[in-house]
Amino acid sequence: MTTLTHRARTESDETRTETAEAGARTATESARPAADDAAGAATAAPRATKQADGMAVASFILGLVGLLVMNLVLGPLSLILGGLALYRGTARRGRALLGMTLGAADLIVLAAIVTADGTVSWNFPA
Repeated sequence: MTTLTHRARTESDETRTETAEAGARTATESARPAADDAAGAATAAPRATKQADGMAVASFILGLVGLLVMNLVLGPLSLILGGLALYRGTARRGRALLGMTLGAADLIVLAAIVTADGTVSWNFPA
């Protein structure tokens, strides 16, 4: 009688252990993709911010250079890059806004040159 009771307890303990291990495996396997997604999102966020910061700086530089040469190309490009940097959440918000302002100034200078001279190029009298 004691042997039968002991054997029944042992079998029920093994069944409980196997059920607990299966539950732990399932929980671990279902938690892995979530952990991988969180790690991927954590890695992607700084990369996106870094790219947006680069766009803000590029917008500023292109707007500044556009005041001197190639207003027609660099002005709109500066406006686009500044807008994208702001949309992507750059840490250099002021630089992106300044780049957009310089891009608009490029187009204003271009309009003034075309109105005054009738050409799309800088023309200094000799």
